[in-house]
Amino acid sequence: MAVTVTPHQFTFVSFDAASIETLLAGLLDRLGMADRSLRVEINEASPVVRISAEDGDPIVLRADSGAFEEPRRPRSLSDDNVVTNAGRVLLRLRDRGDGSFADAPAEEDLTLAQTAAWDTYSVGRIGRFGYHVHEPRWRYNFRNRHGFSDAADTTFDRIWGADHLTWAELSAISDGASAASVPS
Repeated sequence: MAVTVTPHQFTFVSFDAASIETLLAGLLDRLGMADRSLRVEINEASPVVRISAEDGDPIVLRADSGAFEEPRRPRSLSDDNVVTNAGRVLLRLRDRGDGSFADAPAEEDLTLAQTAAWDTYSVGRIGRFGYHVHEPRWRYNFRNRHGFSDAADTTFDRIWGADHLTWAELSAISDGASAASVPS
């Protein structure tokens, strides 16, 4: 397994390529993807929190620097955000690859509600791998897409704590939260 980061030297942000490589090598190991190579391409000129992963050999992870940035210290690297944001897109690849999410829409066809539900499922698992995740941030994201209600919170808790869901199960659970938050 090899993790490579480009650029090797950052000029707009105070990131260290070797630190990112070490974090992501450890993450791949915990995710059970240690046999895969990863190429990380960072657009350091963009503060946007955008990240995507393309399956292949190697996996290609494309991130705007905002995805790895410390929110309270602009242009500084956040280990937690590297792991959380890379982890959630890597888990999506793993979910699709193991067949449990084979019937999920293509990334570009996911609705915001579907993305929020899948992110909740992924980040909850990242936390159980021993990484620090900020649960209130992800609860708020889920509420924005599924409603601010007790039903949405109950659904969030169910998805957050799940270890083995299929796309059909995740869709049914999250659709129930959205339907419960719509006034009749």
